[in-house]
Amino acid sequence: MPRIKYNVTLDEPERQMLEAIATRGRHSSQKMLNALILLKCDMGRFQEHNVTNQAIADVLPVSMKKIDRVKRRFVEQGLEAALDKRKAERTYARKTDGEFEAHLIALSCGTPPPGHARWSLRLLADRMVELHYVEALSHETVRRVLKKTS
Repeated sequence: MPRIKYNVTLDEPERQMLEAIATRGRHSSQKMLNALILLKCDMGRFQEHNVTNQAIADVLPVSMKKIDRVKRRFVEQGLEAALDKRKAERTYARKTDGEFEAHLIALSCGTPPPGHARWSLRLLADRMVELHYVEALSHETVRRVLKKTS
């Protein structure tokens, strides 16, 4: 797959804003890093000398991939999108509903299987799958459901 090269060209007000973020005020560390990346990647007329991605990655604690992502977001979506955290694009379907949670709680209040002194999260998850309430279930999901109840 050919690598697309994104060229960052900042005008003077954008540069001043990025320099203010990088040097003054209270900003998140990621916003400051993104501002520094954009300042160093600038290929406009206000930049004294061009810096390679490798040189930026050597100086700042970031990977080459992060530099490429910030540059791409700047070119495609603008300055604000490049500075701020990206919103999560994935959405997950909930495996649990009220009926499932009620069955899980009832099962956890019941007697544990033979050979066990009490229910473990993994035992509960396995039993819920055996009883065909869900296709697959992690012990972490069981923990979250039980944590919501006293």
